Amino acid sequence: MTAELHPSIVALISLAANIASNHPKQGMCQVDRLRAYGVAPQQIDAVVEIARHIRDEAAQALDATFDATYAGSPVVQEAVAGEVCCTSTASGQSCC
Repeated sequence: MTAELHPSIVALISLAANIASNHPKQGMCQVDRLRAYGVAPQQIDAVVEIARHIRDEAAQALDATFDATYAGSPVVQEAVAGEVCCTSTASGQSCC
């Protein structure tokens, strides 16, 4: 049995994902839908704030790892050396 989500919840999730992933459309379609559903601007603002925080936090973590690797940190170099730069998706599709 599948639980159906209310369309406003789906739009909020989609908006957050668009923002957090830096999608070029920025979730503006979802904002229009949310307004049409009568979602309070304060609730939309909260989702935008959370999504931006997650996006910014991820970017900072990536930047810190890059900076440490670039600076020659042996701990990070060892961790990165064992990783594969390009892996396949779960279904085996190449992402390279």
